[in-house]
Amino acid sequence: MLTKVIVDAKVIGQKMLSQDVRQIDFLAPEIARQALPGQFVNVQTSTHTAPLLRRPLGVANVDPEKGVLTLIYRIIGEATHILADACTGDRISIIGPLGHGFDLQAKKPLLIGGGLGLAPLVYLAKNFCPNPVEILMGGRTKKELFWMDIFEDLCEAIHITTDDGSLGAEGTVLALLPELLQKGGYDCIYVCGPEPMMKAVVEVAAKFEVPCQISLEKYMACGLGACLSCSCGGVHKRLKVCTDGPVFWAQEVKEW
Repeated sequence: MLTKVIVDAKVIGQKMLSQDVRQIDFLAPEIARQALPGQFVNVQTSTHTAPLLRRPLGVANVDPEKGVLTLIYRIIGEATHILADACTGDRISIIGPLGHGFDLQAKKPLLIGGGLGLAPLVYLAKNFCPNPVEILMGGRTKKELFWMDIFEDLCEAIHITTDDGSLGAEGTVLALLPELLQKGGYDCIYVCGPEPMMKAVVEVAAKFEVPCQISLEKYMACGLGACLSCSCGGVHKRLKVCTDGPVFWAQEVKEW
């Protein structure tokens, strides 16, 4: 049984992946030993008055033996600017692991991601190894797809699309998805990224009758299921993304 914990995690490294995307590594053995692909943690970026709320960040990778937790984030607002200034040796309060992760029963999975939605798919791909894993990733330009280097050793095949055609097929992931599903023999799709992209993928997956899991992103105040700020419409009830998710089977969600 997973047990969420609050730890003062030690920063052991931080590096730039692109102009506005960073990878930060923590020594957090209590979380690293338990975290599952698709789960997230809540990070306190400041001990000052603002920003008051913790920030939810998906688990990008863990090394249970070394006790290392890896997060990948985009620098957007005040909280992530503060996180980007963290140095090796700093300690940051983290709560986790939180939420429900991906189902790992697939024998031939297809991972689909765009933007920062590719972050939780790193740990997912790692957990499917050595079974064959394929990934379809989309970005606006070639510069956004630094992710190729991250997935190179984790995936049997990497399929690429860019909006401007600077790398791979021109267009969104939908430019390649129907063709892949026609001949790929996948038994499950796992998708995380911008909401319009995920909705479009779910529609195509349904046409090809391939099960699909989605990882939702919502603004969260508590991350523990108390505030209801991250709720969305389910088929049978209101769903809390933080505790019922963030991963759902596509057919569970009615209103995103």
